[in-house]
Amino acid sequence: MLSQKVKVKNPTGLHLRPAGVLCNEAMKYKSLITFNYEDGTANAKSVLSVLGACVKCGDEIEIVCDGIDEEEALRELIRVIENGLGE
Repeated sequence: MLSQKVKVKNPTGLHLRPAGVLCNEAMKYKSLITFNYEDGTANAKSVLSVLGACVKCGDEIEIVCDGIDEEEALRELIRVIENGLGE
C-alpha cells in the first residue's frame, strides 16, 4: 500500500468534470484506489463518492493505492491532480 498527499489546485475543486477525470484515471488500474479527506474516505473509482467528499480548491487529500499496480497508479493520479484535472 502506498499513499501520498496532494493539494487540489483547480479553481472549482472536485466538481463533476474533474471528478470524472479523476475516476477515469483511477479505473485504468487494478489496485484499490481511495483518498482520505478530512474525516472520511472516498472511492476514487466512483464519481458519486468523489463528489460526496466536497473537495474544494486548495484542499489537501491523501491518495491511497493498494494492489499490483499501486506505484504506477499513485504516480499517475498525483500527476493528473497536480495538472489541474483537465481544467
